[in-house]
Amino acid sequence: MIKSILHLLCLAIIAIAFAACSEPGAEAPADSGKADEAKAEEKAAPSPAPEAAPGGGEWPQWGRDASNNMMSPATGLPTDFTSGEFNDAGEAEGAKHLKWVAEMGSQAYGTATVKDGRVFIGTNNEEPRLDSVTGDKGIIMCFDEKTGEFLWQFSVPKLAAGKVSDWEFLGICSSVIVDGKYGYVVTNRGEIICLDVYGMSDGNDGPFQDEAKYANGGLEKLNEAEPAELDMEKTADIVWGYDMRSELGVFPHNVTSSSVVISDKYVFASTSNGVDWSHINIPAPNSPCLIALDKETGELVAEEASGIGERIMHCNWSSPGYAEDLNGTPTVIFGAGDGFTYGFHATEFEEDDEGFIVFKELWKVDCCPQEYRVDENGEPIKYATYPGPSEIISSPVVYEGKVYSCIGQDPEHGEGVGAVTCIDPSKGNGEDAVVWQFKEIGRTISTPSIVDGFVYISDYSGRLFCLDAETGEKYWEHDTLSHIWGSTLVVDGKVLLGNEDGELVILKAGKEYEEINTVGYPAPIYATPIVANGTLYVMTQTHLYAYEMGGDKVAAVQQ
Repeated sequence: MIKSILHLLCLAIIAIAFAACSEPGAEAPADSGKADEAKAEEKAAPSPAPEAAPGGGEWPQWGRDASNNMMSPATGLPTDFTSGEFNDAGEAEGAKHLKWVAEMGSQAYGTATVKDGRVFIGTNNEEPRLDSVTGDKGIIMCFDEKTGEFLWQFSVPKLAAGKVSDWEFLGICSSVIVDGKYGYVVTNRGEIICLDVYGMSDGNDGPFQDEAKYANGGLEKLNEAEPAELDMEKTADIVWGYDMRSELGVFPHNVTSSSVVISDKYVFASTSNGVDWSHINIPAPNSPCLIALDKETGELVAEEASGIGERIMHCNWSSPGYAEDLNGTPTVIFGAGDGFTYGFHATEFEEDDEGFIVFKELWKVDCCPQEYRVDENGEPIKYATYPGPSEIISSPVVYEGKVYSCIGQDPEHGEGVGAVTCIDPSKGNGEDAVVWQFKEIGRTISTPSIVDGFVYISDYSGRLFCLDAETGEKYWEHDTLSHIWGSTLVVDGKVLLGNEDGELVILKAGKEYEEINTVGYPAPIYATPIVANGTLYVMTQTHLYAYEMGGDKVAAVQQ
């Protein structure tokens, strides 16, 4: 049972949620100076990776871009790649198409992101990279994109509260989003941290200077913590941090688990606010479930005040999306812990009666069918039962002016009824905005991929569905016969999906059903595969595999 909770708590949900290309493997010189300053000043809003970019372009954030749509325009993807077998030297013998493979911790939920020659993942510290960092920690690892060489890591101490808010050995469940010189990530302590993607190789730029004290106390205990002895050459450079627990009074349930999305000015983040150990009481019903921070300073700009905290079923683990123009308005899209999907204005905020600056709610849609909330006698159906209501853990996806949102629960609660809802904000609010709703699916924590008018979405029970994006009509389904935590990746006319049995299934994309291959791995796959700059990344619980578009190689695990 504990293992099941551990597996969920962070998917790439997760789990497991952005822009320009550069030469893979490029290193920043120690005195990069003006070049770094120029990158730091990049202000362009995130946009989809260029369709014509070689190998599909970068994958700088959860979902590739702010739409959260798990697809890549890359071509030439092989289907005969293999994982090989690890020998005593840590080499993956016989692994076809493999460029390199890197060892992570014992659990890894922070789906990989790739930008400017660097690869970022979230994991734990069960296989320590640095002698100076021991014990249970949340870890972000940074690797060289070309070689898989370990460059640096960000180490986060655990909360004293334990599993109620920071479950043991889960590590960091957020994906890093990279924007110019900076990477933004949500830690296991409920913090939003801005990092220098070069680590300490270009110096401790600041303004934050207390990395050694942070390593022992986090932001909350910074003033009283003793400095840790760190390997500064391999240590992360913190630019700024925001502690959601201390500043907002939120109560993350079991773990803080989501990724942020950014605009040209703001960082938008879920707070993971949830219930306590009883699964009944909500400790912080008046605290926000979504916030906006200033991207440069980390200062709070706005917070959600739609009452989501009063209606939380379990937690708020969904990663928000962002659209510069959704029905003519810059919009933050949030799948909430009350089962509703919300659209908030992304640039205009307002002051409430108590003087707080809050989001302007544009629309909201109940994505949990009414028959899941109340029975035929009008009585509420108990949460965490098969026929009962569910929140949203999957990330809402924006595609051609519509929003696609799916409901689900912590897999510890088992299987149950689910739904995929297609929303058209131009049609109004509530039920008026619902284009269609598909209810054959079970509960899901997976995020859909939408390509060429087809929706690909899996559920926790192990099934993958292909739906018509306009009508919701089902074209086919495939049963992987194993629980699914990750999301689909659509690339080069193929659909890739990992499962709990360590299988990566490959099917033909499109209206006609066709199985292509199933690739086995020695550990479960809970993260989502990605493609960046002509390389396929498959992330199991313990290793990150990087495959090239052609050729056969055997690579050693990077130590």
